Amino acid sequence: MKKEAPVFTMWIVVLIVGAALYKQIDFKTMTVEKQGLSVIYAVTLIFAAVVLIRHYTRKN
Repeated sequence: MKKEAPVFTMWIVVLIVGAALYKQIDFKTMTVEKQGLSVIYAVTLIFAAVVLIRHYTRKN
């Protein structure tokens, strides 16, 4: 149970940060509203995704 808590947290992070990053992107002009914040969102999203991928590939 203790190891599942970080995985659940990472799923929440992926969903929230992914939605925030999606809202930042203007698909008509392919630009972002706030470039610095979007970079932080992207780095956080990639980090959380890597943690989840490593968890599920090591488990099998």
